[in-house]
Parts: sequence; C-alpha cells; structure tokens
Amino acid sequence: MLNKINPIVKDISVPGIRVFANKVSEYSNGINLTIGQPDFPTPTRVKDAGIKAIENNLTGYSHNAGLLPLREAVSNFFHEKYGFLYDPYEEIIITNGASEAIDSVLRTIITPGDEVILPIPSYSGYESIIQLSGGKIVTLDTTKTNFIPDPDDLEKIISSKTKAIILNFPSNPVGVSLRKEQIEPLVRLLSKHKIFILSDEIYSENVFDFDHISFASYPEIRPQLLLLHGLSKSHAMTGWRLGYVLGDQKVIEQVLKVHLNNSICASLPSQYAAIDALNNCRNAPENMNRAYIERRDYVYNRLTEMGLHALKPNGTFYIFPSIQHTKLSSLEFATRLLEEQYTAVVPGSAFRAEDYIRISFANSMENIKEGLDRIEAFIYSLK
Repeated sequence: MLNKINPIVKDISVPGIRVFANKVSEYSNGINLTIGQPDFPTPTRVKDAGIKAIENNLTGYSHNAGLLPLREAVSNFFHEKYGFLYDPYEEIIITNGASEAIDSVLRTIITPGDEVILPIPSYSGYESIIQLSGGKIVTLDTTKTNFIPDPDDLEKIISSKTKAIILNFPSNPVGVSLRKEQIEPLVRLLSKHKIFILSDEIYSENVFDFDHISFASYPEIRPQLLLLHGLSKSHAMTGWRLGYVLGDQKVIEQVLKVHLNNSICASLPSQYAAIDALNNCRNAPENMNRAYIERRDYVYNRLTEMGLHALKPNGTFYIFPSIQHTKLSSLEFATRLLEEQYTAVVPGSAFRAEDYIRISFANSMENIKEGLDRIEAFIYSLK
C-alpha cells in the first residue's frame, strides 16, 4: 500500500531537531542541547487553573474559535503590552499550539504553485506544511546580513506567484530580534505588495536587550498580516498545546473553517489555564529570562574561546555558531559530536544553513557546562 501514499508525504523527512533529540536519548550519559523547550515548570497557579477546570468537568468542546474570555485575554494582552488591538469576537482564534495556527493559516491561503518566501536560516516546521499544501518555497538568504532580511534582496524575489512571506522574530534558530530601524524598511516594502505576511512571534516574550516590536504594530500592513503566537515558550507550556492566530476579520473567518475541521477547538482545560497565564502571570517570562541571559552569556563566551563565531542572541534561547572552519558538514559535525562526545546539537542543514549548528540553552547550567566541555574536547580533537 506504500505506493498509494501521497508522494509529498513520502518525500518529507523527520526534522533534524527530532532526529538528534531521539538519538541522544539512547546514551545514558548524553547531553541534549537540541530541544527548544523551557526547562522550567508551568507556573503553579496556571497549573491549578487547569486542574480546577478538570475537577469542575470543564472538559468538553468550546466555541470553535476558543473561549471568549480567553480571546479577550489575548486581545487585552497585546493591547496593553504592545498597543495594538484585535477584536476578540472576530479576529482571534485559539489553536492547538502555534504549530496548528501555522498549519491552519497556510492551508487556508496556499493553492498549488503558490510561492512562499522563507528567510533562511528558517525553522524547519514551515517547510513541510508549505509542501503539503502544494506551495513552492523561495528562500531569502540572510547569512550575509547578520540574519536580518535585506529589503532590496527581498524585493528581487517577490513575484506574481508570491502568496506569502513568513517572518519569525525573535528567530529560531539564530536568536535574532529586530529593532525598529530594521523593521520599518521591511514594512514599507511589504505594504506595497498584496501578499500575506505571517509573523511568527512565539518568542516575543523572550527578548533580552531591548523591547520587542511586533509587525502588528504597523496599521499599513494589518490587512495582510497574520500574527502567530502562543504560550509554549513564554509560560513553559509546550505540552498544553495552546496557541493563537490574530488577523483581519475577513481572513480569520476563512482560517476558522480550516481550524474547526482540523481540530474542532483547543483543549478546554488548557484554555482555562491560558486565561490565568495571560491575566495573572505576565511576569513569568521575566523570571525565566534572567536565567536565559546568564546562560546565553556563558555559552557565547565559551564558544568564542573555542573559536566558534556566533552572533550573541538578543532573543529566544538558541545560539547559532558557525562551524565552517572545521571543514565538516553540519550533519557530519553533529553526528560525530554525538557519537564521540555523547552530546546532541542540531545541524544547520535542518534550517537550510549548512555551515552552522544550533545549540539550545534551555537547559540547566550544569548540563550546559558539561555539554560545552564536550564540544570543546571535540573541537580540540579535530586539530
């Protein structure tokens, strides 16, 4: 029966992140520096809100777009923190994590042959959904512009077939956030083109050195913008699977059709927990960020001492050092590091950036130090 399976599915490979995360689990003394998952517990009162919902038998379906009090909490959060307003009745959908938001949006807008622009390096999860929808990926190389999209380079690849661009800032895998002077030229360019802008800002609450600026802050692109977000990173709620998409009412009503046929609604206990997270635990990211900053500085300094050049991340919990001078492919580097030093990182090829590796510092300082000692030993062995 294998020959009857959709050939697009057969051509999709397991993301490199998961490959190495799975492999390192086979080693009893393995150090896993691959997964983008906060190593902190969900805030206690958020867990309590989820437990209370279960105890009160609030375990059925909600409105397909999500509980209205949660949509109101999402709307209020962005309005109070970032100054823009989305209507909780018609412009917000609660999803099963930001991943389902991405899936529902892309399946809503893409038709076979449509082009979607991806600045690379890029989170690998976007590619599979684009391909499953029959879309074509057009890449914008940012490795020579400090991982910041250059408006002139971008304009050259926008065509009559371009349906959308996906922007992910703060960025997975490189840890780059955008300042106002870097965002505004992109906004001016994109406002001239009738293409969708998918802004994945899931790491907006994990910015270290300056305030996050959302693309949704610019009214001139609001009709074409879909803001993707969730609580996985900000509140250590990866397993709760709680995300949301915000956009223009006419577009959101179409996305809702895909979402409800995809999953009906997000988990109800998770929605009640999310209300508490957004209304009462807005300081949760600040507590985690203090630890991330300490780890970031340590990792950056250690890598620099090893001769692995990297931009110092100003957001997320990833660092993306170059391994070009080792003369190894990123896959060979990651494979040998795992086999020889029992330490897992993600090869840059998983993000379409061959000369790099991604290291996650969403881990204990003890594991980070041990992992970097092993990376240093591996680098030394290459000499």
